[in-house]
Amino acid sequence: MRTLASELSSKAGQQVELSGWIHRVRELGGISFVVLRDRSGTVQLVYDGKVEYTPESVITVRGTVQANEKAPGGYELQVAETELLAPAEPDLPIAVNQDPEKIGIEAILDNRIISLRNPKVLDIFRLQSSILQHFGEYMRSREFTEIKSSKLIGTGTEGGTGLFAVEYFDSKVYLAQSPQFYKQAMIASGLERVFEIGAAYRAEKHDTPRHLNEYVSLDVEMAFIEDENDLMDLELGILQHIFEGVARDHRRILEEWGQTLPSAEQLEATPRITHDDAKQLASERLGKRLFEINPEAERAICDWAAEEHAVEAAFVYGFPRKKRPFYTYPDGQKTKSFDLLFRGLEITTGGKRINEYAMLLETLPKFKLTEEGLGDYCTIFRYGCPPHGGFAIGLERLTQKILGLQNVKEASLFPRDRRRVRP
Repeated sequence: MRTLASELSSKAGQQVELSGWIHRVRELGGISFVVLRDRSGTVQLVYDGKVEYTPESVITVRGTVQANEKAPGGYELQVAETELLAPAEPDLPIAVNQDPEKIGIEAILDNRIISLRNPKVLDIFRLQSSILQHFGEYMRSREFTEIKSSKLIGTGTEGGTGLFAVEYFDSKVYLAQSPQFYKQAMIASGLERVFEIGAAYRAEKHDTPRHLNEYVSLDVEMAFIEDENDLMDLELGILQHIFEGVARDHRRILEEWGQTLPSAEQLEATPRITHDDAKQLASERLGKRLFEINPEAERAICDWAAEEHAVEAAFVYGFPRKKRPFYTYPDGQKTKSFDLLFRGLEITTGGKRINEYAMLLETLPKFKLTEEGLGDYCTIFRYGCPPHGGFAIGLERLTQKILGLQNVKEASLFPRDRRRVRP
């Protein structure tokens, strides 16, 4: 029966079988030390004489477990038998056993199939999986129903800009920017509380450390809310649950990346500041007048929150109507909407939605939209839709900020940007 590397400490003196990848080979005084890597970690193998296996070759080994305080984890395997399952060619494009910071992001992404084997790189996605697990747990605990909506749409529900066109038989459709249409339809259906984890697409010509053209969106929509504060309260609960779970399950990964996470009490102290006040605050801290909350301002606001509220996060609410989609609930010239900034980056946009048919029809011309142009969207409200709102958390951005990654592309398994559509 196969033993995992992480189980070796409980097998001292026993005969075991291990399988995995050759991570590193070192020869010393007629003895070869081979580091074997499997899904649980690494273990040191000891051979008499020289070994001929190349790094990344897949092997099964059998031998005796021995204690050795100098070995990783304090135990090693004295190898008696080796079975080569799949040899690796010697011309690896990048060194899998090297610190990714020494490799560089372009080399890592250009050789993604191989760079994902790097343990530190792979840990990004182990932690990301935990984010998804705890997000889903919390939503279900609050009686939210998970949905899966189509990513092929006939019209753009957010104004029709920034859409990727796709040939669809004899017509043209688009990749969805968000599941907004479908979330609201399911609110009106009677489910009242829904969430979705799915891909979103933005045909925006960015080339920055914070943008992807395809990303994973954690979408939430909830009926019978009073205002955007109900949504901010909900998001704090979500993040508290995610952060507690990730800190408990992946302490090693957080330590490896040199990161900690805010406690539930710290998150509870997250300040809520109006858009105008946030803009003024950032202008004063940066020593120049700002006309919008740009990335530099987001960092300044989070620095302020850390100093004044002991948490690197802030809700900014009350955005101008022209800065929000047409379906955002108006509040004079402002809106009942918000962003959540975390560690200097906007990770969430959300707000209360227009739910009254007459108000929607009145709003459309202001955004140069028509009921006919939006297709089925207006039907949701024509036949009765409760007060509701929602938000979306960018999975890659949240992962980036949890681990302190320099570029959001590092938090995408196979990132898509203006230049990269492979592998």
